[in-house]
Amino acid sequence: MKVNVLAIGAHPDDVELGCGGTLAKLISEGKTVAIVDLTQGELGTRGTNFTRAEEAAEASKILGISARQNLKMKDGFLNNSEEYQMQIVKMIRKYQPEIVFSNAIADRHPDHAKASKLVSDACFLSGLVKIETVSEGENQKPWRPKHIFNYIQWKNITPDFVVDISDFMEKKIEACLAYKTQFYDPNSTEPMTPIATKDFLESLTYRAQDLGRLSGVDYAEGFTTEKLLAFKNFDGIIL
Repeated sequence: MKVNVLAIGAHPDDVELGCGGTLAKLISEGKTVAIVDLTQGELGTRGTNFTRAEEAAEASKILGISARQNLKMKDGFLNNSEEYQMQIVKMIRKYQPEIVFSNAIADRHPDHAKASKLVSDACFLSGLVKIETVSEGENQKPWRPKHIFNYIQWKNITPDFVVDISDFMEKKIEACLAYKTQFYDPNSTEPMTPIATKDFLESLTYRAQDLGRLSGVDYAEGFTTEKLLAFKNFDGIIL
């Protein structure tokens, strides 16, 4: 199943928080998107891996994702091992994306930066013809994405570029709120966490609004890129 974009997150909800608006925009333009969650988020203070799976399915439905898989790696203990690299290589070769979105290059949660490096290395290895992989009984062909873009999470990393998500901000919030056990709920009796505060929920809007202010749009999501981007024309660029 080839898709245009593969979005990878260390935990269910990483993708929605980091690039949910961008994915919704791409899907509205006819692009196909798949999501791969590396872990089940089983160490999360609130909810369980079962509720996270239900919430991820609901968020995928809201965004219109074509496919979603969870690799069930060990939450809190991601590492750049050959085992984990090869699991991601299989996903890259399965979905053959032109673009991969991945976790922030540096962040509060240690899994995020680890996932960023893990995915980057797997993208490179996936293009090597001498690495052989098999999926569903068939040999996979080598595939290397053209671009790896890292979304921004807890830390305010300066983006290399932003995407205008003004028409998709509401859908992003809706997808994030599908993770109802994780985020602000004044009636919840579960322990408070940094992402369950009212301020964190509001930050989804005001951080996107600030990136929009800096780029001349209403709302934007920011990304860093591993390689220099070249524009063939200026279509779609706000001048």
